[in-house]
Amino acid sequence: MSAEPAIIVQSLDAGALEPDPIPPEQVIAGSPLASERLIGRWQSGALTGVWRCEPGRFTDVEADESFVVIEGCASIRHGDAVHEVGPGDVCVLPAGAETEWTVHETLVKVYVLDPDPD
Repeated sequence: MSAEPAIIVQSLDAGALEPDPIPPEQVIAGSPLASERLIGRWQSGALTGVWRCEPGRFTDVEADESFVVIEGCASIRHGDAVHEVGPGDVCVLPAGAETEWTVHETLVKVYVLDPDPD
């Protein structure tokens, strides 16, 4: 008999976040120090976690990701569009999107990320 999957409930304040450095070649300005805490992993390989980043500007190539901003604010440039995100905003990023992030106030988000959607 197999065990029933566990339900995970966790406070945003539960446990420390671990360093998640932004590669230096992606940093455009400032010192955007990032950290995260993995909360759960789906059978599909998708991840759920909390990510925090201090102010700065950097580039990224996205994986399939949905997130909700808990605190702080940022601008996300994708092509000619700039998207402003802040507390309560829900964002969906498609895999392969080339973005430029400007974190104005320390950003905290809860995310679901599929690092390998195939």
